[in-house]
Amino acid sequence: MSRIDVTEKIITTKVAKGLKWADVAARVGQSKEWTTAACLGQMTLTAEQAGIVGEIFGLTPDEQRWLTVVPYKGSLPTSVPTDPLIYRFYELINVYGTTFKELIHEEFGDGIMSAIDFKMDLQREPHPAGDRVSITMSGKFLPYKTY
Repeated sequence: MSRIDVTEKIITTKVAKGLKWADVAARVGQSKEWTTAACLGQMTLTAEQAGIVGEIFGLTPDEQRWLTVVPYKGSLPTSVPTDPLIYRFYELINVYGTTFKELIHEEFGDGIMSAIDFKMDLQREPHPAGDRVSITMSGKFLPYKTY
């Protein structure tokens, strides 16, 4: 058994039971974005959170323990994503990445936006021309140090 096996079991059970990530998140007590990432193997759950997820998805104690192990981050199977939705994020970074970099550096200076001290919010925005996806990403600015 591996963390990948546990992730597959979670996804299979989610589909079979018709569960929603927001409902899982409410039980875990975290955002739907973080909880989804955790269930997909990208975040570390506490033993208590792993127990809740285990109860929801019918995981054994051994499978629950995998949820508490610090994962190997990065979930894409290829360097250039092939899934159309994920590819659009890749395309967005290819087109606007230098713009993000320039504007962040102009506003904050030389540094990065943390993906560790980070939060994300994904919402549906009704729009007459077709609903829109709104994603807000907020990461702590970390300046490069001089030494």
